[in-house]
Amino acid sequence: MQKPALDLQILTLPDNPGVYQYYDKDGKILYVGKAKNLKKRVSSYFNKIHDTAKTNVLVKKIVTIKHIVVPTETDALLLENNLIKTLQPRYNVLLRDDKSYPWICIKKEPFSRIFLTRRMVKDGSEYFGPYTNFKMVYTILDLIKELYPLRTCNYDLSESNINSGKFKVCLEYHIGNCKGPCEGLEPLEEYQRQVNAIREILKGNFKESLKDFKKLMNTYAQNLQFEEAQKIKEKIEVLENYQSRSTIINPKITNIDVFSIVSDESAAYVNFLQISHGSIIRSHTLDIKKKLDESDEELLELAIVELRERFQLLSKEIIVPFELDLGENIKVTVPQLGDKKQILDLSIRNAKFYRIEQLKQLQIVDPDRHVNRIMAQMQKDLRLPVEPRHIECFDNSNIQGTNPVAACVVFKDGKPSKKDYRHFNVKTVEGPDDFASMTEIVYRRYKRLLDENEPLPQLIIIDGGKGQLSSALKSIDELGLRGKIAIIGIAKRLEELFYPGDSIPLYLDKKSETLKVIQQLRNEAHRFGITFHRDKRSKAALNSSVESIPGIGEKTMTTLIQHFKSVKRLKLATEQEIASVIGVSKAKKIVDFYHPKEN
Repeated sequence: MQKPALDLQILTLPDNPGVYQYYDKDGKILYVGKAKNLKKRVSSYFNKIHDTAKTNVLVKKIVTIKHIVVPTETDALLLENNLIKTLQPRYNVLLRDDKSYPWICIKKEPFSRIFLTRRMVKDGSEYFGPYTNFKMVYTILDLIKELYPLRTCNYDLSESNINSGKFKVCLEYHIGNCKGPCEGLEPLEEYQRQVNAIREILKGNFKESLKDFKKLMNTYAQNLQFEEAQKIKEKIEVLENYQSRSTIINPKITNIDVFSIVSDESAAYVNFLQISHGSIIRSHTLDIKKKLDESDEELLELAIVELRERFQLLSKEIIVPFELDLGENIKVTVPQLGDKKQILDLSIRNAKFYRIEQLKQLQIVDPDRHVNRIMAQMQKDLRLPVEPRHIECFDNSNIQGTNPVAACVVFKDGKPSKKDYRHFNVKTVEGPDDFASMTEIVYRRYKRLLDENEPLPQLIIIDGGKGQLSSALKSIDELGLRGKIAIIGIAKRLEELFYPGDSIPLYLDKKSETLKVIQQLRNEAHRFGITFHRDKRSKAALNSSVESIPGIGEKTMTTLIQHFKSVKRLKLATEQEIASVIGVSKAKKIVDFYHPKEN
């Protein structure tokens, strides 16, 4: 598939946090970077001349831009680190070393030690992180030390060593930082209870531990040690704000491939994430053009086989959104919650963003194809006999029965056709009767189109529920148009779509393009009708007061209301203020009318 132009790729990037990757004409990776806003960050490379020659050379070589969307800026920072270390891009220098972000380790041993480390050793120990903020790590370790006196020595505290009296307590015991497990002064059960509480803190589940924090803080306060109490309070606040885990790296998840699929009428988009040693090291999205009415299951199975062969993937477990049969040698996992579900959600999110970008590019490059796709989708979603190329939407406007008006807006090929919009003054209805008003307006609109031999719409949308729809149907039946034009009503509260003769409404997906077009029509009809109604009401209010002023015509009255907004303000205005709007001679007539001088 031919790659879209670079400016088009930039134009359709999302405004989300993520990591971007630059590739040259040969598909070789040049650079990996992170961004709080992908679109702004990537655009900044191409809209200025850079200070360094290296960056200018890099920009000239860029042909393709790929990206991975992640939930937070912290995740982007971690993912950038992983990808740079895995892919070793030529223009990345700072993170190509073998250093990684720090972890907090709970060592697998009797009387477990808890410490900071950059190296993960697969000996059954637990690792939490990684942490991008060293201050956060030290705050957590300090807080743990304040709350739970654990050992810091590296002795082998086996039961036999303790019983034989091999070790002696050190200074940490004497100053109260350790309870002396090396001499058997603290039982293993009590020590491990503290380790379990620390484990929950590191997981982010520290509601129970907060009681201990507050108890310690209150103890300091009661002993008038206010500085120590304030320090504990500050550490609690930091701890409450910290993010315990990252979706990007989890040491418990190793060597797994993640696949997800998002599809529409014409294509499917399959996203793939490769997890190696707990880190995302590759992301790729494949778009598949649909030839027949293939199911998502069939398409995803084909895509998995192709991607595993293309990238030479050998993992024994894959994560997917639904059950698939991929043979006995591959374990298929469909996670419902937990860390694996988070990574699957991340994959689905990237597939959705990729689809949105492709549709945006299609809309720019080939607008006709974009319109055809939307029209075909609307025909299917709304169960119409033909594509709704010409849609008309009606809305009534009246406030307590005054100045009843209606509006008709017209969309052609999914876009507003403003030259075809029409306003209606309700003529035959007395009082606030929306149903009778709708019957009159629909009849007048299509009687005129028939008389003038103008083309009729394929779809009529009535802003309202069953009552409004039934009122409009009376006119449609009277004109003999039942069956020739599709008509539906949309209720405001739950966005329900009502069809003639069907008491059960249709509910569309809140994110579907069909519902968005219908909502746009309804909102446009409402805006157009309300504007006309306000103008008419205001004009009537002003006319009732100023139409009898000698020498002041309708055009002048319209100018006055647009400027002064009300009769009261007009009466209070000075002659100079009025003159600045309509001239000196007319201003004098208005002032003389409202403020006649005494003879």
